[in-house]
Amino acid sequence: MTNPITISTLIKPTLLSLGLMSIVACTAMQTNNASKVTEVGDAATVYYNGNIITMEGNEPQMVEALVTQAGKIAYVGSLNAAQSKYKNAAQVDLKNQTLLPGFIDPHSHFDMVSNTMGQVNLNPSPIGNVDSIKQMLQALKAYKQDNNIADGEWIYGWGYDETQLAEGKHPTKEDIDKVLPNNPVYLQHTSGHMGVANTKGLAAMKVTAATKAPAGGNIARVKGSNEPTGLVQETAMYPFVRKMLEVLDPNQAKFFEQTQDYYAEHGLTTAHNGSTARDTIQFFQKQADAGKLKIDLVALAGVSDLDENLADKDFVWKTYQNGFKVQGTKIVADGSPQGKTAYFSQPYLTPVDDCKKDCRGLPSVSQDELNEMFVKAYARDNQLFIHNNGDGATDMIIKAHEYAVKKTGQAADKDRRTIPIHAQFVRFDQLQAFKKYNMHPSFFTNHAYFWGDVHVKNLGEKRANFLSPIVTADKMGLKYTNHSDDTVTPVDPMFTVWSAVNRTSRSGKTIGKDERASPYQALKAITTNAAYEYFEEDSKGSLTSGKLADLVILDANPLTITPNKLKDIKVVKTIKAGKTIYQRPAQ
Repeated sequence: MTNPITISTLIKPTLLSLGLMSIVACTAMQTNNASKVTEVGDAATVYYNGNIITMEGNEPQMVEALVTQAGKIAYVGSLNAAQSKYKNAAQVDLKNQTLLPGFIDPHSHFDMVSNTMGQVNLNPSPIGNVDSIKQMLQALKAYKQDNNIADGEWIYGWGYDETQLAEGKHPTKEDIDKVLPNNPVYLQHTSGHMGVANTKGLAAMKVTAATKAPAGGNIARVKGSNEPTGLVQETAMYPFVRKMLEVLDPNQAKFFEQTQDYYAEHGLTTAHNGSTARDTIQFFQKQADAGKLKIDLVALAGVSDLDENLADKDFVWKTYQNGFKVQGTKIVADGSPQGKTAYFSQPYLTPVDDCKKDCRGLPSVSQDELNEMFVKAYARDNQLFIHNNGDGATDMIIKAHEYAVKKTGQAADKDRRTIPIHAQFVRFDQLQAFKKYNMHPSFFTNHAYFWGDVHVKNLGEKRANFLSPIVTADKMGLKYTNHSDDTVTPVDPMFTVWSAVNRTSRSGKTIGKDERASPYQALKAITTNAAYEYFEEDSKGSLTSGKLADLVILDANPLTITPNKLKDIKVVKTIKAGKTIYQRPAQ
């Protein structure tokens, strides 16, 4: 394989990215590298002798020095002026390292890192080592034995990917029954949009041959019968996920600090949690109020709770309370492109299980349902974030927006910052609509590496090559962001920058050479533009006097390093509001 990705590049602890209405799918590595928070008080600190990239403007701007004081950036400019004005300041010699604004996570699923730590890791290489159903079954059997799990207790696995298994197919209930006949089992697909249960798991959730698939979902059947194979997709998997969240909920508090350390280790000073249930929102706020947040955490509420949340007079939106806030509401409009449930305007080019003709994937909601969700949110100035992968789902979003502004009488281009999340296979005309309606996509270029080859096969080169079109979006003036969607792919901003710049697939093929971003364009997606996504452009995203002293120090300059080396850049230090929250151990 050209330009191999090493396991050490990607292994890390992650979350099973599954809020109830945003269900999306890295080995758990114990990380002891996050230092204790270093208090700096009101003392000034001067950073100098490095590549200080401000991220201000459309072209890279470098300065000689940056001064922080009382948790904010006090000065940006010449070294002489900084040292003259702040004579008693601490001096930090960057030694030619690179200083940037702290990275901002546009979209991942923070809440379930603890849950993945209570599951069997079934990821394929390079994240894991499960590359066949045989290896999967061995891992499941060993997990039960190693953890002394009694018969009758649920066992969960995560991260399997049938596109990378030797057999090229999903496991079945019979496969799992061979090694775990006496435990209910549910295995979550890497996409987070489907999973496989064994016989006892299906029985526990009352899924039988007589069970009808819910709207927006599918229960796979044994060919020639109604007997479930064990595979449940989209809305059909929701009951299994609810049960999993219930069983694994205690892990959330147990690993809360370790989860933050994982984000901080990768230079993130603001983390994101996709769709979040009300009880999880309460948990996060409790942790924040207890002073346990080292980084800022932005959550999206689940659309299933929209009515209750909007009616709750005590529910606080868009405002940090001790480092935690609920920014808006998450909607899921379709599924997974690699899982062939993303909703397209044109069919997949390869066979789709349980579909005989016009196989274009599955919308997760009807157009009428989506319209009403938009109306409710727009009427209350509630920011919407909508999961959409296929262009069919993007069409639905645009129609819902048009319906809602007409229904509410609002301006179509009001600064509400509706965020289409993923928008992976957006068409050019849809980008034009985003521009017209002041909507800003959050892209997912990691797909180019992990599933680029699969997308070419399933969708054809034309659609695959326009995956997450950062270059086009930048030219149009859209404030795009770019995310990991952890646990679908690992949180690692420099890997995300690498994937945006190189767009290299597992086989070494370039997926859309015309959409290869510059390093600066890629960095905007996780700094200035990401701050804009959260209405935080006045306090974060660039090295500007008066903004928070959220900083990251890297061991190399992303603007000058060989593009294929971007993924190898290491975070040396992460600083949140002037406090060091991660320090890389001396090598």
